[in-house]
Amino acid sequence: MVKVASLFSQLLQHVPRAEFARLVAKHRAERAAKGFTCWGQFVAMMFCQLARADSLREICGGLACALGKLVHLGLKGAPKRSTLSYANAHRPAALFEELFWSLAGHFRQSTGLGARKAKFRFKNKLLSLDSTTITLCLALFPWASYRRAKGGVKVHVLLDHDDYMPAYVLITEARRHDRKGAALLSLNPGSIVVMDRGYNDYGLFGSWTAQGVFFVTRLKEGARWRVVKGRKTPRGSNVLSDCEIELVGERAWADCPYRLRRVVVWDPEKQRKIELLTNNLELGATTIGEIFRDRWEIELFFKALKQNLKVKTFVGTSENALRIQIWTALIALLLLKWLHHLSRAAWSLSNLAAMLRLNLLTYRDLLAWLHEPFGTPPLEPEGAGPVQLTLDLGQATT
Repeated sequence: MVKVASLFSQLLQHVPRAEFARLVAKHRAERAAKGFTCWGQFVAMMFCQLARADSLREICGGLACALGKLVHLGLKGAPKRSTLSYANAHRPAALFEELFWSLAGHFRQSTGLGARKAKFRFKNKLLSLDSTTITLCLALFPWASYRRAKGGVKVHVLLDHDDYMPAYVLITEARRHDRKGAALLSLNPGSIVVMDRGYNDYGLFGSWTAQGVFFVTRLKEGARWRVVKGRKTPRGSNVLSDCEIELVGERAWADCPYRLRRVVVWDPEKQRKIELLTNNLELGATTIGEIFRDRWEIELFFKALKQNLKVKTFVGTSENALRIQIWTALIALLLLKWLHHLSRAAWSLSNLAAMLRLNLLTYRDLLAWLHEPFGTPPLEPEGAGPVQLTLDLGQATT
């Protein structure tokens, strides 16, 4: 049967309206509002992300073209460009930030968002830490100065490998070093954090070791260390060397006065050696190498975010508008990830995003469409009986 609501409307029904209203009241986001609600703003920005609208004109015009379908989205009409622009510039971005974490917790507790691809025997929480820089035009975003003629912001992400969605997100100016973002993390003892060598900070490593947090990273060039104990390497593996070390240097030893481990693995794809540094002395050397290899999932996360959603061009130039667009992009990616987990069709996340964009306002049952996206759509509205068309020929005239 044909649904009486579009795929877009059915998707938004999974955003709890009571929780959304609570967050609006908490942040006083509709204070002095005159008709245009935060829900209307949220729907417009989700349409921007899922339909990949490039401007305020496309957002408002696209919604206006679907006037008869807006009632199912909770809207009385399409917003004006100036109204949406003002809301993005002045309403708190923290509303959408907290909404993202609320939805992430809701999906993780209900149906889940997927499963870990790499099968490890250990039960520790595995996390990846990295950042991506979004380049901006300095003339349009003067508050985001980064280089001489370029602006930018940086999105720091701690990715949970249980479902490959963020456990922590921090949006900063692009000139802030990655190490400063890592210092703000609060991690549970026993967690394993894998990262590239841009996060090398002996003080941070010493603090994590004292807290019982494990890390796996690449050893930075020029690091000074001495071998304390050699370890056997497994036969037939890509592990070239495994030894326990201590840092050499008064400052390095003061920052991290613990025994560490250096594991050298061979990368057959790029034909190079990779020197890994970790404070985990229990796991096998092969497992350490596989943990670092699984770090590639955070690169795939950034790729999916930038290719399928609107985070490289923005519909507002203020810092608040930019933050709202990034957080709504993360919410849209969360919903896409949830749909991808529910679907029984063998398609990639990028194909799902593309097909949803083309069918966003189509009246189809969401779950049926997810399982069989290329099936023949129904012809009769839900709840309606057979419809017999009549043809009035009128009376013949002479």
